[in-house]
Amino acid sequence: MTFSDVIAQHPREEVLEQINAVTPAQVERALGSERVDLRDFMALISPAARPYLEQMAQRSHQITRQRFGNNIYLYTPMYLSNECSNGCKYCGFNASNKIPRATLSMEEIEKEARIIHDYGFRHILLLTGEAAKLADNKYLVEAIERIKPLFSSISIEVYPMDTDGYAQVIEAGVDGLTLYQETYNPELYAELHPYGKKRDYRYRLEAPDRAGKAGMRRIGIGSLLGLGDFMREAFYTGLHAQYLAKHYWRSQVSVSFPRIRPADGGFAPLEIVSDAQLVQMVCAMRLLLPDAGLYLSTRESAALRDNLMPLGITHMSAGSCTAPGGHGKEVESTQQFAIDDDRSPEGMSTIIRAKGLEAVWKDWDSAFLNRDVGV
Repeated sequence: MTFSDVIAQHPREEVLEQINAVTPAQVERALGSERVDLRDFMALISPAARPYLEQMAQRSHQITRQRFGNNIYLYTPMYLSNECSNGCKYCGFNASNKIPRATLSMEEIEKEARIIHDYGFRHILLLTGEAAKLADNKYLVEAIERIKPLFSSISIEVYPMDTDGYAQVIEAGVDGLTLYQETYNPELYAELHPYGKKRDYRYRLEAPDRAGKAGMRRIGIGSLLGLGDFMREAFYTGLHAQYLAKHYWRSQVSVSFPRIRPADGGFAPLEIVSDAQLVQMVCAMRLLLPDAGLYLSTRESAALRDNLMPLGITHMSAGSCTAPGGHGKEVESTQQFAIDDDRSPEGMSTIIRAKGLEAVWKDWDSAFLNRDVGV
C-alpha cells in the first residue's frame, strides 16, 4: 500500500461535504479530545471552527511547548540550480520563462555553504530545479559530500527520486526530505503542470513513500496554498502526514505551510488563503500531529511569522535567498519567488529570544546515527 491507495478512500466531493457539514458541537468535541483523530481534524479545519480559533491556538501552544519546549529551529535554503525542464505555471523557474539561469559549480557551492556556515546555521536545505542533465543525483552527491563537514544536518528539496536514488543521497549525508505535492487535486495538478517530468502526479505523490522505504530520517510535505481549495488541501495534507507517521515511524514527519508568492510569469493565486485560515491550519495540524515539525518560511511576512511562533511552529527559515549563489553576492539568476521576511539570521534570533523562546541553530548531529560511537 502507498498513499495513492489511501487517498482513493477519501473522494474529494465526500470530503468537502463532510467538512461543510461540521457543527459547532463537533468542533467542541474535537477541542476536548485527548487525541485528535481524522474526523476531529475535519472539524478543526471547517468553517464551523473559525469562531474557536483562540481556543485552538491556546491548545496548540500548550502541546507545542510540551513536546518541543521553547525551541525554534532555524535553517536556511541554499539553491544549487534554477535550471528546469518543467512547465509549472506558478513557479519562477518555469522552463518557459525567459530568465537568467545558473547551476553552481562545486567551488561555488562550497563558497556559498561557508557563508551560510558563518551565519551560524548548522541545518541547511539544498534546492534545485528539475534538469536531469545539469543537476542529477551524481551532482547532488558531490555537492553533499563537499559541504558535509560544515553542517550537522543536510536536507534536500529537489526532484522526486526512486527508492535507490533516495538511498544514494542518504548514504552521501542527507537526513531530510522536503517535497510539496503542490495540490492534491489530480485534475488541477495536470492543468498546472502541462509538461515535464513533474507532470506525473502519482510519481510525485508516492515519493515520500519511497523516501521512507529508503530510511530517510525526516520527511516533510505540504501543499502550495493558493492553488486548490483550502479545506480539501488542508485535509489531504493532514491525511498524508498522518499516513507517513504511521507507516514510516522511524522517520520524523513534518509539514510546511507555503502560500503562493509573486514570481516570474505573473501567476496569481487561484484561491485566496487568508491569514486566519493559515493560523487555523497550523493549529489544527498541531492537534492532529503533536510530534510533527511544523515549518514556516520567509514567504510570509515578519509580523505573521512573529505571531505564529508561539502557536505551533517549530522550524523557521531565515536569511533566505531563492537564487543560486545569492547568499554571497548579487546574482543575475532569477529567484524562484519573492521573499517577504528579509530579516537577517541574527535579527531573527533576536526576535525569537525577545519572545522568550530559544533559537536553535543545530538541530541534531549525524554522529547519533553512528552505532559505534561510545562503544
